[in-house]
Amino acid sequence: MSSPIRQSPSGILVDVWVAPRASRDSIGGLHGDRVKVAVSAPPVDGAANEAVRIALAKALGVAKSHVKVVSGQKGRQKTLAVSGDPGLLSAKAKALVGS
Repeated sequence: MSSPIRQSPSGILVDVWVAPRASRDSIGGLHGDRVKVAVSAPPVDGAANEAVRIALAKALGVAKSHVKVVSGQKGRQKTLAVSGDPGLLSAKAKALVGS
């Protein structure tokens, strides 16, 4: 199984599985080979994508402008790019999933 968190030249890439319309926003654990992200926002007009960006930015301690959805805009499986120090971000992201 491949890691859902990979370093890139400008930061990290995180493969996520999104659960929209959750009772509360949370990040943690794995769903298959992706980080599970639950958001209360519905999957309408990009609201869930924005909620995922905000949740991941908050969890990693970066500005939301440093988090971008690079694939999966219309589905539950997304890949997000987080810009910043790859080593630091990778360690923080792996702590979220307990690996």
